[in-house]
Amino acid sequence: MAGAAPTDTSPPILEILELTKRFGSLVAVDRLTLSVTSRSIFGLLGQNGAGKSTTLNMLTTLLPPTSGTARIAGRDIVRDPGGVRREIGYVPQLLSADGALTGRENLLLSARLYDVPHAEQQSRIAEALAFMGLEDAANRLARTYSGGMVRRLELAQAMLHRPALLFLDEPTIGLDPVARHAVWERLRESLRKYAMTVVITTHDMEEAEALCDCISIMHRGRIAESGSPAVLRARIGPHATLDDVFESVAGSDADEGGTFRDTRVTRRTAQRLG
Repeated sequence: MAGAAPTDTSPPILEILELTKRFGSLVAVDRLTLSVTSRSIFGLLGQNGAGKSTTLNMLTTLLPPTSGTARIAGRDIVRDPGGVRREIGYVPQLLSADGALTGRENLLLSARLYDVPHAEQQSRIAEALAFMGLEDAANRLARTYSGGMVRRLELAQAMLHRPALLFLDEPTIGLDPVARHAVWERLRESLRKYAMTVVITTHDMEEAEALCDCISIMHRGRIAESGSPAVLRARIGPHATLDDVFESVAGSDADEGGTFRDTRVTRRTAQRLG
C-alpha cells in the first residue's frame, strides 16, 4: 500500500484493487494494488513501458481494465465511470488546450464540458485566470502562449470543476527550469486552496523529490517500491538520490528508453511546450 505521510489519518481518495490490463499476451499492468491519501501529491514513476500511462488511462476511464478495479472518492471505475469522471481532472502529455481559441474561450469550453453551473462559470474562469497568472493573456489565442503558460492553462481547465483528484501525465516535460518551477508552485497552491489530491507521472526525479509526499515506482507492470522520497533514498544508502533508487528498481531496463511510440509522444510534447 502507498499513501501520504504515515501520521495522516485522512481516508484514501484513490484505492486500486488488483488492477490488471492485458493486450493479448502482453500484461501491461499486473494486479496493481495501492492507495493514495487525500490531500497529498502522489508520484507514479517508472521507465517508459512500465505501465504508468496504461494505469492512468484506466483510472481516468479511458481504457477498461481486464480485471480488478479502482475507487475514486468511493466511485468504482468499472461500475460508475460517469461518476468517476465528475470527480477527476486530467492533464495528458499531449495538447489539450485549443490553440485556435483564447485562454478565456478554452476555459469557457471546459466549464461547459464539465457542467459547471452557468451562474458560476464566469466567476470561476476569472478566478482560474488570476490564480494561474494568465489574466493579461486571457484574450490572446492559446497558440501564442509560451510552454509554461500552456501548461498553466491546461491545469486551469482541468481544475475548473473542483475535482477531488487531479491526474497529471508528465506535467512539466519540455519546460525550462523557470516555467517548471512556476507550475510546481501552482500545484502546491492548488493543493492548499482547493484541498485536492494530485497524482502525477514523471521521469524527473527533481520534480518527484520537490512535489511528492509519496512515490510508487512501477517496473514491468507492478509496483516495485513505495514510500516517501526520504524513505526510498534511505533504503539505498545515506547519500543516495532518487536517481539511485530509480536505477536500482529499473536496472538495465532503464537503458532501453521505451518504445518508438513512447519516444514519439515524449518528443511531440517537448516540442509543443518548448
